[in-house]
Amino acid sequence: MSWFDNYKTKKCSFEEAVSVVKSNDRIYLSGNAATPFKLMEALAARKDELQHVEVAHVLLFGDDPLTKPGMEGHFRHNSLFVGPADRAAVNEGRADYIPVFLYEIPSLFSSGELPIDVALLHLSPPDEHGFMSYGVECLASKAAAETAKTVIAQVNEKMPRTLGDSFIHVSRLSKIVEISEELQELAAIPFTDVEKTIGSNIAGLVEDGSTLQLGIGGIPNAALKAMFDKKDLGIHTEMVSDSIIEAIDAGVITGAKKTLHPGKVIATFYLGTKQLYESIDNNPIFETHPTDHTNHPYIIGQNEKMIAINSAVEVDLTGQVCSDSIGTKIYSGFGGQVDFIRGAAQSKGGKPIIALPSTAKGGKLSKIVPTLQVGAGVVTTRADVHYVVTEYGIAYLHGKNLRQRAEALISITHPDFRQMLEQEAKKRKLL
Repeated sequence: MSWFDNYKTKKCSFEEAVSVVKSNDRIYLSGNAATPFKLMEALAARKDELQHVEVAHVLLFGDDPLTKPGMEGHFRHNSLFVGPADRAAVNEGRADYIPVFLYEIPSLFSSGELPIDVALLHLSPPDEHGFMSYGVECLASKAAAETAKTVIAQVNEKMPRTLGDSFIHVSRLSKIVEISEELQELAAIPFTDVEKTIGSNIAGLVEDGSTLQLGIGGIPNAALKAMFDKKDLGIHTEMVSDSIIEAIDAGVITGAKKTLHPGKVIATFYLGTKQLYESIDNNPIFETHPTDHTNHPYIIGQNEKMIAINSAVEVDLTGQVCSDSIGTKIYSGFGGQVDFIRGAAQSKGGKPIIALPSTAKGGKLSKIVPTLQVGAGVVTTRADVHYVVTEYGIAYLHGKNLRQRAEALISITHPDFRQMLEQEAKKRKLL
């Protein structure tokens, strides 16, 4: 049977596609802009038929019907990175959270530590050889699909075909539902004056020919904009947004000096506007890989002059970084922060950077604090931290003792909080 004939035999309705899910199964959902909403809605409609279905995923984008009140006992999320879709459920005890480095997630599936019964994916149409692309999110979907007992896909003609290690053959699928709908978009929010200043401070650390890891938000966007006078920058990151397309078009990002994957933008997912999704479609500049490649510290470190830019909820006076919780309330996850901080630290000429505004709540709270909030999780340890950047400057902590760290961090804190931090540091005998 040809792959095309095989494809046709697997086409079905959403209701038939999700009929393969059984009580007590563990399912995996692709996420971000590849979140398979239609499959999730069809699965939610089977609520009364199903008990104790575990839903594993990374960041889900949009409204999630499986975590709504009333789904208890039928579906329970086991989130590898918490987002707006499941944050309330996690903190209300209706869902669970697994702290894990992003590069380790594929091995949870492939090792059998977290075996997957059914993978629900959102894919591109097949090419002339019967291969479908994971499109805007490869992440852990490839590992889930390769190890799951059953693979279901919604195949979307609007899903871009991304190149790299990001393909699955028709023969691997059990059920296929065809759709034609635009992907979820996330428009860039203009950066503030504070973020612009932080971005300028970061740009001052970046040399020509550096390779960047950038996230999403005002600070990374402002930092990249401040680098438009740089030459031959490269990208090895987990996420690509519209700002990277702008920098490529401007000739700022060429990848010509990269020591690993020269000339290529390496990423595991894409999140932005329709323009971004059209730009990456079948574009050989972009290579999409699972996180055990994009996020493995050993691989990241092979990029010379690797610049990792990550954010934080708060940083204490010794350099401990909390970025996945606000006190005891889980907010996000480990993600790739530690992966890239450690990878950049191994890189020849690399610079691991934690960047954050000095204050929160309209200037009422300092984000550099005497001690982390009770229950706050340490994502990046004080031994991992090198550079901390705010709008007031740069603190270099690596190899510094606790007294030197406290002094450096107080110097980049908002002036309104410096006296308080000095007093607290003296109480702790740090000064």
